[in-house]
Amino acid sequence: MARSAPALSTFTAGEISPRLEGRITIEKYREGLSDLTNMIVQPHGGVTRRPGTEFLGEVKNSAAKTRLIPFEFKTSDTYVLEFGNQYMRVLRNGLQVLEGSAKTVSAITKANPGVLTSNSHGLANGDEVYLTNTGAMTELTARNYKIANVTTNTFTLTDLFGVAINTTSFTTFDSGVTVDKIYEITTPYVTADIPDLRFVQSADVMYLVHPSYQVRTLVRTDHNAWTINAIYLGEPQTAKTITAATQASPGVLTSSSHGFSNGDPVLIEAVVGMTELNNKYFKVANATTNTFTLQDIDSADIDTSGFTAYSSGGTAKKIETTVPALYGTDNNPSVVTFFEQRLVFAATNNNPQTLFFSKSAQYENFSVGSAADNDALIYTIASNKVNAIRYLSATRILIIGTSGGEYVLTTTNGSPVTANSTVIRKYSNYGCTNDEPVQVADLTLFIQRGGRKVREFKYAGEVDTSGYAAPDITILAEHLTEGGLTDFAYQQEPESIVWALRADGTLLGLTYRREEEVVAWHKHVIGGVFGSGQAVVESIVSLPTDSGEDELYMIVKRTINSQTKRYIEVMKTFDFGSVPTTSFFVDSGLSYSGSSTTSLSGMQHLEGQTVSILANGASHSDKAVSSASISFDIGVTSAAIGFGYTSQMQTLRLEAGSVDGTSQGKIKRIHAVTLRLDKTVGIEVGTDENNLDRIFFRDSSMSMDTAVPLFTGDKEIEFPGGYDDDAKIFVRQTQPLPMTVLAIYPRLNTFDK
Repeated sequence: MARSAPALSTFTAGEISPRLEGRITIEKYREGLSDLTNMIVQPHGGVTRRPGTEFLGEVKNSAAKTRLIPFEFKTSDTYVLEFGNQYMRVLRNGLQVLEGSAKTVSAITKANPGVLTSNSHGLANGDEVYLTNTGAMTELTARNYKIANVTTNTFTLTDLFGVAINTTSFTTFDSGVTVDKIYEITTPYVTADIPDLRFVQSADVMYLVHPSYQVRTLVRTDHNAWTINAIYLGEPQTAKTITAATQASPGVLTSSSHGFSNGDPVLIEAVVGMTELNNKYFKVANATTNTFTLQDIDSADIDTSGFTAYSSGGTAKKIETTVPALYGTDNNPSVVTFFEQRLVFAATNNNPQTLFFSKSAQYENFSVGSAADNDALIYTIASNKVNAIRYLSATRILIIGTSGGEYVLTTTNGSPVTANSTVIRKYSNYGCTNDEPVQVADLTLFIQRGGRKVREFKYAGEVDTSGYAAPDITILAEHLTEGGLTDFAYQQEPESIVWALRADGTLLGLTYRREEEVVAWHKHVIGGVFGSGQAVVESIVSLPTDSGEDELYMIVKRTINSQTKRYIEVMKTFDFGSVPTTSFFVDSGLSYSGSSTTSLSGMQHLEGQTVSILANGASHSDKAVSSASISFDIGVTSAAIGFGYTSQMQTLRLEAGSVDGTSQGKIKRIHAVTLRLDKTVGIEVGTDENNLDRIFFRDSSMSMDTAVPLFTGDKEIEFPGGYDDDAKIFVRQTQPLPMTVLAIYPRLNTFDK
């Protein structure tokens, strides 16, 4: 019998594949874990519990799959765009953007349903509104409702489950209630096409592409002022001066001897007064010598009767569409990026291997010209078989991912991209899925064709010799990607994590610090259920902030009160401070901070669910939400309420203590374990999930009516295990409290046979 005390002091290999259970001699075995669920690997070596998610709102239609798209003007001005079936909504700073035309409520009856009066409110049945309330009828909480039973001056409310709001027992109304519609705009994109929508952004303009739709721009002029317009790609011709525009259907524009023909694409600019026309593309209709009307891309007449009255000025420029390969059915690009001051499109249905570069610094001008240095250019990749372009990733070079391999676009002698200097070389033959890659520093991570492997495309020497390589970074954790990956989001701060969606809705994380050789996978099961299985994450995006932590937003599908619900949520901050009252380890949660209360309302989105509660910094017994409310067992001044989730880690079989070769396959007994912890309270330790002992953090010096302070330091535990040949250590947190494990120091006996 030999005694040993190995040090498990770093977990920077993350959860590793069962196929590596026999590779005890490799370094990653000593740094790996057999299970890492709802835990994040820190680049420094420890593992910490992932933060919970905060509920932000329900998507417009929970019956249909919806997608989030990030929009970043600057780090202090970022948006999350909710794209659903032919609509777009906006979130800013974690709140749904409103129209900004709040309606004041002058009366509310005490009835079932309660009738609200607001003269000439202009609302319609089914409109979703946000209600604010500073008056006496406090039971009518500030949240989203839907409008019903509309008359000119009155309406009733339902919750988002369709249940009418009964105000019979509410406090008598006095004043202070307003309602404002959730801001949204109409888009052409139907549900089935939204997953394949690609985008690239420059300041307040985003370019959107899809193989079934003409290229469009999404333009922001204010938080609640967005427009989406089809554009025509070509050479703008001489501007024709506009001298008049009528308010009519269709509106008639006057421009002396304009020379336009019906069907000509034109760009309208600089109109004073009727600014609704500015910076948009139209088709000419009803042309006469001096007048014409406008149509949209679908040949629908433009009704200007509701536009601002024309004042003066304005121009109309005909767009000479010199690139037929970018117009018409099956000629819409499906991939887009910016590269060296050019807008780059690729992969139309008719030309899947062709790239289209705009003129330098003229993003919508694709006139090829006579091969001048700033002219647009068209490049078709030559290959033995069709390798459809599936992504473009612009760094110092332009990486071109195709169905059959990876290419790099560079130029001769490092010069800018021109028609005479462009060179495209192939460097690998892995191929990729039709999913957007993610950039981390100067590397591009992409999903290999088949959906199971993630490869990092990186520089590996001189372009003309060794060039670039694409190693597999899922080789150590291939089991985690079973079923395939569908999406990426990179959360740079604070821990450098690449998030990935698995096809079954499981959220995977990859702590990725290549310069430190940290490549560590971990899996995350978001709290709640869908049907008889786990909650399903359907969309993820990450946005930077000025607070030191990027924000990860997601859409989560669950079954709530027997209905399918899709909620938009954001992962809370990693740095919650140094006291348990500010921690947040529940999913789809809400928080409270205020005067002491024994009940809380406003939890409509959790109706009928059993929720986990952190109250005054301590774990509270679970409660069921009824009528959007819960009752506490004590007076509460701070709380986090939401779905509970379990965080756990398990070591691999220990390799230590044998004096006769390996200890694998030999009987071992762990008799004690020291856990080195950081800001932790309330965890369990044992051999597996069925054999655990809870660690006690409260001592006799602590008041029994206050929360246990967070513990940092070493905890020594008499281990509950017996004699076996596995010798694994299992650590778990089931309470809504933090846990960070920096190292595990077991002491064991190994029995040589």
